[in-house]
This record gives sequence, structure tokens and C-alpha cells, in this order.
Amino acid sequence: MAYRVATITLNPAYDLLGFCPKVELGDVNLVQTNALLAAGKGINVAKVLTDLDVKLTVGGFLGKENRDGFDLLFESLGVIDKFQTIEGQTRINVKLTEQNSEVTDLNFSGFTVSDQDWQKFVTSSLEWLKDIDMVAISGSLPAGVSFSNFTKWMEQVKKICPKIVFDSSREALVAGLKANPWLIKPNDKELEMWVGRKLPTLPEIKAAAMELINGGVENVVISLGSKGALWVTKNEAWLAKPPKCKVISTVGAGDSMVGGLMYGLLTNQSIKDTLIFASSVAALSVEQAGVGISDRQAVNNMLEKIEIIAG
Repeated sequence: MAYRVATITLNPAYDLLGFCPKVELGDVNLVQTNALLAAGKGINVAKVLTDLDVKLTVGGFLGKENRDGFDLLFESLGVIDKFQTIEGQTRINVKLTEQNSEVTDLNFSGFTVSDQDWQKFVTSSLEWLKDIDMVAISGSLPAGVSFSNFTKWMEQVKKICPKIVFDSSREALVAGLKANPWLIKPNDKELEMWVGRKLPTLPEIKAAAMELINGGVENVVISLGSKGALWVTKNEAWLAKPPKCKVISTVGAGDSMVGGLMYGLLTNQSIKDTLIFASSVAALSVEQAGVGISDRQAVNNMLEKIEIIAG
């Protein structure tokens, strides 16, 4: 079956992944380089979906000065490329994983989106999104894009493609939530930031999710790290707990979960089964450097190891 799916990454990056037993501030750190990858949250989601044999469209912004790596990636994935090329460079993010599995991010600045760039993107994206049934909008906003303009665009997208899967953080998360997307996937810390209070227990996390649902969001999936993920809707709630995994890198684990969620929903699985599948994909992702599914059988084997309970 052909799925009409897209991912949008407004602020992609080249991810430089490295391992350093312990990061010492103010000192020389010897880093074992794992990979330099053309990435970004929505692009990571696209990698997972293409590994699950879903053909899709990708869009957003890319800097003219260093676009080549993304062109090679899109060609290898076989996606439809709707990215808009603008002046400047796509940023580089350095992600250092320590022995204790903590990840330190060093996110550099990149291109700046002009008003003209943004208006061109709005016009173009609203045209091609008319042919899309489900879209993931992921990641941060680049310099030059205002939060109010982002909210307005999200509201326009929702009118033509109601099934928006939204995954962001900080002020961009707040701006996007004003459009009441169909499904959101914050982690517990991002949810705390939105409600403005600590959420130390599962019932408190669920109550905060219900605040979003009562405000108009249909599906709230909260990443809880090694403790799993909680999916809350108006009528049901499920908690999925993964087994203990050997952590190589947590980079892209949330994006892998988004890809798994979208695949389960596209294939008409129940919320419960979709959460089990997405949790399996996310659990396997931490055992590797980089994002993607190299072994479908490993995903199938992991399904039986996910503990699922009514939340």
C-alpha cells in the first residue's frame, strides 16, 4: 500500500557523533568518532520509515554551502526531496556520549531564514502538503523564523493535513502546541517545562497529558527514557517498558520512536500495539550509533520483551 507521508525539518544538522569516557570541562578530551551524519529530527524519522518500506516526502530548509551530504542521503533513501535551499550553511551538532550514557550536545549556529525565504516555504509547503495524509513536524526553529509565524503555519497545515505528528522542545514546542497538533511526543522534562512544574510520579505525568488533551491534542506520547513511554488519549492510556539495553548512543531514540508510532498508525494497528512496536524500534536504536533499522527481525524479537500495562 502506498502511504502519503511526509516529514518536515526546519533546522536540520550534520550530527558529529563521538564517544568520550568522561567529558572534562576546560581540558583536552580525546574523542572516539562514531559517525558524521546528515540528520535532523524529521530526517531521522524519515530514515526509520524508509527502512520500514514507507516511501515519503521530506521538506524544510538546507544551507546552499554544504547541502551535498543531504543530497546523497535523500538519493540513498529514495525520498521525494522538497527541501528549500537558502543562503548559508546547515549547522553542525556535536553529540558526545560518555561512559555513563550521558549525552552532551554542542549545537552550533547555522543559516538564517529571511522573511522572503519563509514566505516562499509557506506557499510551497501548503501546496504540496495537500497530497499528504500524515506529516511529522520535528525539531527546533532556525534563526529568522518567529514563533508566531511558526504557529500560524502549523494552523494552516492542520487545515489541509490534520494528522500532524509534532516533536519539538522549549519555545518551539510551546508555539507548536498552540495549533493543537494531532499527536505530540514530548519527553517528561519537556512536559514539565510546558506545565511549569515538576512531575515526579506517573499519575502527575498522566494528569499533565490530560491537560493537553482537554485543550485539543488527541494523542500525547511521553518519552520516559529507560522507564519507557506513556501514551494518553481521551479514552485510554498505556505504559510500555523496554528491557534493559546496552546503550551505545541515545541520539535519535526519540526520533526512532516517532517513526515507529507513525508506522503503527499508518498500518492501522491499535494504540497498544503501535506503542509496543514504537518502543521496540526505540529500544534497539540505543544499541547503535546512528538512526535506522538494520534488522527487521530484531524488531520482531524485541516486541515480546516490551512490557505493556494499562496506564
